[in-house]
Amino acid sequence: MLDNFLFLKELSQLELNIPKKLTFHSARHTFATTVTLSNGVPIETVSKLLGHAKLSTTQIYARVVEKKVSVDIQNLKDKLKSEELAKLSKKKCSLSV
Repeated sequence: MLDNFLFLKELSQLELNIPKKLTFHSARHTFATTVTLSNGVPIETVSKLLGHAKLSTTQIYARVVEKKVSVDIQNLKDKLKSEELAKLSKKKCSLSV
């Protein structure tokens, strides 16, 4: 976690016109949202990585990125479609036997 903080601190010193003060908390938040959650790491895992005793703490702390929601829903649609096709195929095979 300290590495993330130091990286963000270095970025802030590059005159990138970042209006927000970069703190240890913002490094943790960036790690939780951008690095882990948006890359598919389950919130339960993120909770443990951050040392939270309760999952609800992580749920308040982290925001889900919209792109991640879209990808998750598309994956669900694909999975359901695939399962439905498999059922239809199985049913068709059993009827022809």
